[in-house]
Amino acid sequence: MRTQKTQKPVINVYGDESCYLEKDKQQAMVFGAIACNQEDLPIVLKKIRFLKKKHHLKQNFEIKWTKVSASKISFYQDLIHYFFAEPALHFRGLIIPDKKKLNHQAYSQTHDQWYYKMYFETLKVLVDRQHDYHFFLDVKDTLGGQKLQKMRLVLSQASKTNSVKKIQLVRSNEVLLLQLADLLIGALSYQARNLHSSEAKNSLVDLITGNLGFPLNLSSPKKEKKFNCLVWEAS
Repeated sequence: MRTQKTQKPVINVYGDESCYLEKDKQQAMVFGAIACNQEDLPIVLKKIRFLKKKHHLKQNFEIKWTKVSASKISFYQDLIHYFFAEPALHFRGLIIPDKKKLNHQAYSQTHDQWYYKMYFETLKVLVDRQHDYHFFLDVKDTLGGQKLQKMRLVLSQASKTNSVKKIQLVRSNEVLLLQLADLLIGALSYQARNLHSSEAKNSLVDLITGNLGFPLNLSSPKKEKKFNCLVWEAS
């Protein structure tokens, strides 16, 4: 008699990045991803929608770092508090402090190829053998179908199992947790570029830092699960 395989729990991962172009006149580049147990997703989305309603925002209001302002700071602060209080949510970030130090020629690679290596470096720590994974990545011109399939293969190899069941391109304005990833990525990028121009954004950086216990421009301890961050330096 055949033994039926037990279905593994699914984790959804929502990935995005900031300042990813090679020559966009921005010094720092940041990758990031939010991970959430699929079974917990409905209650997480319900809570975020509740926070929008609490702060008199329309349900289609897009959560974005660029939209952080004094008039909406209470909403964004509540959102950060919720992220740190919600056990189902985890964040992984990767910071490249200075793109000018990159030397693609020395490694016989294009910026596009390096971009995928860094995306892999960001996502691989989220993958283990105990779960299956659905990845939802923000639409970018550089992300083609063939490269998505290659990333799926590489991520599966990293976990030494066929755990990546789906990689899909989505639009951030349609996916709440991708928007939350954008907010946390924006905070990392803001700190990495040493910006202080917005009191509202400064307060969010301080709030995140206070919850973490270490500055956003430093790598987190390797065992950090809630907000794991790596500062990657070109060698």
